[in-house]
Amino acid sequence: MATPSPTTFSQPFNFFKDVRRTTLKTSTIFGPKLKSGEIEHTHLRLLTFFKTGPRLELKASKEPPGLTQQLDNSRLESLAETENVCDFFEDLKHRFLRFKKRKFKENLEHFQNLAQGQAPKFMIIACADSRVCPSNILGFQPGEAFVVRNIANLVPTFESGPSETNAALEFAVNALKVENILVIGHSRCGGIRALMSMQDEEDSSFIRSWVVVGNNARLITKSAASNLSFDQQCRHCEKESVYHSLSNLLTYPWIEEKVARGELFVHGGYYDFVECTFEKWTMDYEGGNLQKNSRFAVKNQFYWC
Repeated sequence: MATPSPTTFSQPFNFFKDVRRTTLKTSTIFGPKLKSGEIEHTHLRLLTFFKTGPRLELKASKEPPGLTQQLDNSRLESLAETENVCDFFEDLKHRFLRFKKRKFKENLEHFQNLAQGQAPKFMIIACADSRVCPSNILGFQPGEAFVVRNIANLVPTFESGPSETNAALEFAVNALKVENILVIGHSRCGGIRALMSMQDEEDSSFIRSWVVVGNNARLITKSAASNLSFDQQCRHCEKESVYHSLSNLLTYPWIEEKVARGELFVHGGYYDFVECTFEKWTMDYEGGNLQKNSRFAVKNQFYWC
């Protein structure tokens, strides 16, 4: 029998009625001939699908076993991934409930005061790297530090224009009136590595467009540490970029004014998470003596190990 031509739906289509009409002795619609009993079997499967199946599952009576196994494996992998995500959020739920029980409820008065407003003494500028959470490393409690994190803990100059970092600076210094700004660099920083790997020709990546903020630190490092290995140059630049960011802070008029009056102090820090050590220093500001791109004097330098 010839293969039926595609149907034109000039009349309302009754799927189940038309399926029953296909229960002929043989058919060549799907290639190899199917016996009438097999077509009836397919019909029953389609009926079952429309009655109970929430998803489309087209399965021939004589399907290759390998395909079925592959589909089953894919479903199992998908279920396993879903279970892993659920397990992770279940863990987060328990962490939150533990925080609520051990921190929030035991310090209820403190959190009620925070609900009325914040008055942190510190602003922290740290890297977005997941290994260097400043609250975890330095033990800041809720309400103690206003924190902004970005790639490579960089501070753009005032002249660079708006960014989330200088917006945070403006709010912290002028609205919250923080007394200290601490810029924290760290070991094995991927952002600094990207900066040191940067070629002179421009490209359009978001990462390059951001890390170029630290280009002066890169140039200083290339000049001062050209005889060192690339890894050693990166470590040198990790610290140099902190000095560079501290200098950039003074390009903001309202920061420099407060620093000059002794109302605001600017600090640098470096966290080595390989050895678990921390270096801290404070900018020794003398109004008018700091030249553009020059290295400033430091005081109160400490090494914690």
